[in-house]
Amino acid sequence: MKRGEIKVCILRVGGTNCDAETKTAFEDLGVQAQILHVNEAAKRRNLMDYHALVFPGGFSYGDYVRAGAIWARWMLAKMGKELKAFVEEERPILGICNGFQVLVEAGLLPAFNGTSLYPEAALATNHPPGYKCRWVYIKHENDGRCIFTRNIPKGNVLRMPVAHAEGRFIFAKEKERQYLERLYENGQLVFRYCTKDGEYAEGRYPINPNGSFHDIAGICNPEGTVFGLMPHPERAFYRWQQPDWTRQRLMPQYGDGRLIFEGLINYLEKQF
Repeated sequence: MKRGEIKVCILRVGGTNCDAETKTAFEDLGVQAQILHVNEAAKRRNLMDYHALVFPGGFSYGDYVRAGAIWARWMLAKMGKELKAFVEEERPILGICNGFQVLVEAGLLPAFNGTSLYPEAALATNHPPGYKCRWVYIKHENDGRCIFTRNIPKGNVLRMPVAHAEGRFIFAKEKERQYLERLYENGQLVFRYCTKDGEYAEGRYPINPNGSFHDIAGICNPEGTVFGLMPHPERAFYRWQQPDWTRQRLMPQYGDGRLIFEGLINYLEKQF
């Protein structure tokens, strides 16, 4: 498929606040991107007209109950069949920050045995508590299963910003070891928080900005086509978005966030 023929749907609801930046990132890479409110999407029943689906960042429905919970339940109730078909056809789904929370609450991640009826993980209140907005480093852990990061060598360190109050990735305490082993066995672990030099945070704040279990910053499903991460790639897309761009004369035109979007597009160019 030619790049200009690729269609990406960026869903939004009340409280979404990163849809425009995400659309700009895709358009910069030469694909068609449309922001679509979920009410309109439910009315049209046309998700399958798109090749990729994005749940962007923000605070959907005010993040009442739990972050992403209301939006996730709404999607399952109103558009569950379309979502299932999207996943079964291995069309990419990307969840950024609040979008990651939605995918976990909807059972689309980690989805060890396919979409689960109940969440198998959670993105809980930060530890230490509070809204965290800062640039962090994340280390690529994937061997190529995740279609979004196949072009990133394993072990590479990327820099992106986080902006969340509920980003602490956790499993139920009694299942931590079992589920972590499955992430590794299935090739589902994608990013971990680390230092600039690639040393794992080991829970140390602020290197790990939220207290995530095993420093987890992003995971994918077993097929590698559904991917969620807490850092914001759309806010690390251009050189000028980075906090030190005025001091770095040799800084590349684009930031590390671009790599995530490029990975998705490269997959679609070969797949369809």
